[in-house]
Amino acid sequence: MHIRILGSGAGGGFPQWNCNCSNCSGFRDGSLNASARTQSSIAISDDGEHWILFNASPDIRAQLADFPAMQPARALRDTGISAIVLMDSQVDHTTGLLSLREGLPLDVWCTPQVRDDLSSGFPLFEMLKHWNGGLNWCEVHASEQDPFTIPCAPSLELTAIPLLSNAPPYSPRRDNPHPGDNIGLFIRDRVANKSLLYAPGLGQPDERIRAWMQQADVLLVDGTVWHDDEMIRQEVGTRTGQQMGHLAQSGEGGMIELLDSLPASRKILIHINNTNPILNEDSPERAKLAAHGIEVSWDGMQIDL
Repeated sequence: MHIRILGSGAGGGFPQWNCNCSNCSGFRDGSLNASARTQSSIAISDDGEHWILFNASPDIRAQLADFPAMQPARALRDTGISAIVLMDSQVDHTTGLLSLREGLPLDVWCTPQVRDDLSSGFPLFEMLKHWNGGLNWCEVHASEQDPFTIPCAPSLELTAIPLLSNAPPYSPRRDNPHPGDNIGLFIRDRVANKSLLYAPGLGQPDERIRAWMQQADVLLVDGTVWHDDEMIRQEVGTRTGQQMGHLAQSGEGGMIELLDSLPASRKILIHINNTNPILNEDSPERAKLAAHGIEVSWDGMQIDL
């Protein structure tokens, strides 16, 4: 299984275009040892040729341009994208579908809840019908008893795990989430017998997701904020990480404590908010992650299992 981190940042990327927090201003004036990040998305393949895109961020065009495998040039019009999986219906995970309109139709795998949000409150499915028929919906059941495969990657078995996380502001289930609004994915390579747990929107880890995390060889999970009240502390927001659907790294019951309890050979954070001090590679928070064997993903990072 080949895994490519296309984007490692949270919504708005880093630096965020309208933000002058200490991280964003420090990056711009060169005083912060950090790398720019686009909004989170990954691609996975079992053969290195046919790729499944997981989420389509607003930065998708730049992300594809930075990854030659996505433009194999086998024909006058071509792409390495063979399917798309949406983990939720958030703006920063779906808006990139608009930039893929020239390549439609494309198969999009998601839960009924995500399809409903993207057909009403944020009607991308309806809008894109005007380009070659639009998106072909393939249903994902948020059920651990119903694993599925995607034809372009037959050796990969995917299991969708419902996460306790929030729905987007335009969803009728906002602040009242239902199973299927947000999923994690356990992806097993049946040939290599290796597995990845991907959960960029992990808000409240329950026993169900913990059991799947226990089995994974690699964990690629939510790295949004260091402190739950981080955006409030920095006066750039009014909501906590939990209210937005994200588990902070620090504190009792935080992501560090959770990852310390798991046997995975690699533990990697993704979806990192522009306010998070771990973006500063010289920060004590970054050193603490390293001491716990936790990695911070970057745009262009490659993982092979």
